[in-house]
Amino acid sequence: MPVPVPRQRAIPAAEGGQARAASTTPSAGPVRRTTAHDTTGPTAAKGTSTSISTTTRALGTTDVTENTTDTMATGDTSSPTAGPTTGLTLLVIEDDPTGSLTVPEVPDAAGKPIRVRTARNLTEAERLLTHDVNCILLDLALPGSRTDRDGGDELETLRHVLRLAPRHAVLALTASGDAERGAEAVRVGAQDYLFRDELDGRLLGRAIRYAVERKRGDVAQRKLTESRLRAQENVRLERGLLPTPLLDGSSLRFASGYRPGRSRALLGGDFYDTVRTPDGTVHAMIGDVCGHGPDAAALGVQLRIAWRALTFAGLCGDELLSTLQRVLEHERSDEEIFATLCTVDIAPDGRRAGLCLAGHPSPLIASPGRQATLLPYENSGPALGLLPKARWPRMQVELGPSWNLMLYTDGLIEGRIGQGNQRLGQEGMVEMIRRQQAQGLHGEELLEAAMNEVRDLNGGELTDDVAVLLLDR
Repeated sequence: MPVPVPRQRAIPAAEGGQARAASTTPSAGPVRRTTAHDTTGPTAAKGTSTSISTTTRALGTTDVTENTTDTMATGDTSSPTAGPTTGLTLLVIEDDPTGSLTVPEVPDAAGKPIRVRTARNLTEAERLLTHDVNCILLDLALPGSRTDRDGGDELETLRHVLRLAPRHAVLALTASGDAERGAEAVRVGAQDYLFRDELDGRLLGRAIRYAVERKRGDVAQRKLTESRLRAQENVRLERGLLPTPLLDGSSLRFASGYRPGRSRALLGGDFYDTVRTPDGTVHAMIGDVCGHGPDAAALGVQLRIAWRALTFAGLCGDELLSTLQRVLEHERSDEEIFATLCTVDIAPDGRRAGLCLAGHPSPLIASPGRQATLLPYENSGPALGLLPKARWPRMQVELGPSWNLMLYTDGLIEGRIGQGNQRLGQEGMVEMIRRQQAQGLHGEELLEAAMNEVRDLNGGELTDDVAVLLLDR
């Protein structure tokens, strides 16, 4: 179905400040510019439109009327730098009282005539600058421009047009031989400049197409730059949201590993933290918000910060987890969202610890002369956000004089093994850690080797987030 084309009314010359009489002899002198006429009857109902097809258009002579040529219905023309298949429209901004400025007929790349609109001043230009205009031809000698002799900017009119039409290609028209002014116009923001006395159809057509394509390239480059800047800001933001362990005064050593499942992301739904309170107790936690994406990452950060604040406030065990559940219930976007959590509070002497599990895998502990094994998990509670009146018992565990304690999320144990559906699981992870510790790996080297092996066993990058935290004494 044809798309109706909005009509543009003819703008009286008096509105531009200089009344002009229409020529009664269209064949005498330069061919006059056409005025859009309102269409009625069947033609208007079908949405027809007109385009200019003449041999020559003289701009600025006294026998021309304002051109507000209707545009053809060409589909989506939301971009002013649309390709040649949509047809090109040129807006000429000039007021040449001598009538010496002549713009020849110009075909586009498809051989169709380029449609021309003209405006005698910036007020008229703003009215005619619709979404289907692709390029602007601005006469730098347009009356009203401030000049250096007036103590102003001689390219102020060009700057005004660039502010008025930031997404349109602009060609500057200057006097022959005034290349310096034309070059300055390009530096200010025009795509190219032309000499007034050297215009011909071939030169102007090429300049218009070049300006339109160059503007498209500039817009694309600007969008790419903006995208890169946003990506850099996101990286800085995500890095700032990763925790900094607060272990000043503790003899414990800390290491961590983190790999989000999202592509090109630094932060996922997994979260962890470690702090030392004034009484000398070291508190560590690791958790996992269900789901993926920035919403899960944001909720994980909120829970981590809340855990740190509540820990410094003296909360521990069931009281702390109950409060965290209330935070989760208030901050989650959906009632089905939950989070698993593991908390450990290590006594100041480092020999014992309290353990709370909220639907989370039990930590792994290893010590000299003792192979890596899982801590007890029989008395664990449900994940946060599942049961409104749940309880999370605090289990007391003995660590010994020297040990390695590893907290992890399920991304480390749910990767596949080979081509089948078999998962690594906790038993497979324990065997893997035992083997790597036997090879002398420890600290960050151990965590890196574990995550790399899990990825290799999976046959590629893991789809789930992985967070691993290691404390040793």
